[in-house]
Amino acid sequence: MDNRAVLDRYYELANAGEWDRWCDLFAADTVLDEQLAGRVEGREVLREMMTGFTSMYARFRNTPLHVVVDGDQAAVVSRIEAVSASGKPVDAGVVNYFRFRGGEIAYMANYHDTVPFQVITQV
Repeated sequence: MDNRAVLDRYYELANAGEWDRWCDLFAADTVLDEQLAGRVEGREVLREMMTGFTSMYARFRNTPLHVVVDGDQAAVVSRIEAVSASGKPVDAGVVNYFRFRGGEIAYMANYHDTVPFQVITQV
């Protein structure tokens, strides 16, 4: 897949809740800097982390609003609209930065307002 196709698949699988297949888009030695989870190193570490994701959200949607691909780099501005497992809404603007290697995501950084996600940890 070319890098744009990888990005399209990234959002398609995330919105379908297919987290195991979503993890397959990442390189084995991927590095992810995520604002809430911190630094995640390795696809299998990411895969293990994502096993609990479906229990955190009753509904999850991440909609790309603006996508820029420049060679092996990309940036995506998106909007997350979700409902926590306890029924509380989550609405946040997000910017993701990607670096690709060989048709896989080698690095990703995730930037967003953390306040909307506090409902996930509240009971």
